[in-house]
Order: sequence, then structure tokens, then C-alpha cells
Amino acid sequence: MLDIDLQWGIEEQAIPTLEQCQKWVHLSILEPRSFEPVEMTIRIVDAEESQALNFEYRGKNKPTNVLSFEFEQPPGLVDLGEELPYLGDLVICAEVVAQEAKEQNKSLEAHWAHMIVHGTLHLQGYDHIDDDDAEEMEAHEIEIMQNLGYGNPYEE
Repeated sequence: MLDIDLQWGIEEQAIPTLEQCQKWVHLSILEPRSFEPVEMTIRIVDAEESQALNFEYRGKNKPTNVLSFEFEQPPGLVDLGEELPYLGDLVICAEVVAQEAKEQNKSLEAHWAHMIVHGTLHLQGYDHIDDDDAEEMEAHEIEIMQNLGYGNPYEE
């Protein structure tokens, strides 16, 4: 079971729906998980909130498409040797996603799917800091997007 808390920090839009998010995240969970359900939060924000978070957590003073905050077990919480079901939080800026989709000649839906796939991979520990890691992560993204019926997100 997949439990997504979809939060709107802006006026709710047609894309993404909770159902779309569940589908996109479900196919993005790569590692077999030993627990049920998988939980996460997706928060849709404006450029101002994105910029503030991007500055606070990444030192970059501009809005960005997606920020991922992988769950870290709080200090003092007893570790029973089990994975907790919470993956973490994604914060996605609707304005940036819409602008990028337009600039890249992609459908808005496909770009939203890509941002949620991309962020969900980050929550599982994937990154694109160095070339080898980026190549691995992009290969997963391409495969997932194609399995969802979209094209390669890295092709024009």
C-alpha cells in the first residue's frame, strides 16, 4: 500500500492528481521494501516557498523544480532493526515545472511525472552528484518513464 499526503501550498491545479502521484511513485520504488505501507508527502508550492527552502537547505537563492528530503530517524527513537515506512518529503514548485515543460517542449503531465519519479529516486538514496551516479539515476528515470508510457525525459 502506498500512502501519499498530497499537500497544496498553492491553489489546487488539475495536474498532478493524487491518483497520478500514486501511480508515478509506485513505479519509482525500486528497492523491495520489507514493510507496508510506504508513506511520503508531496507538497506543491509557489516560487517564493521553493526559493526559501532551496536557500535554507541548499544555499541557492532561487526557486527550483523539486527538493527531496529523505526521512532521517530522529535521535532518541528506538531502532528496532526495522525500516520505517516513511520515505520522506518532496517539495515541487508548480511554476518552475510549468516553465520547464514549456521550455523543453514537453507535456505538463509528462514533466510532472518526471519530477515525481526523480524526487522519489532521491528519497531512495539515488543522486546525480558525479557522472557515474547520474548515469545510473538517469537510466532508472528513463526506464520508469517509459514504463509509465512517457518518452525519455532527457531527449528533446
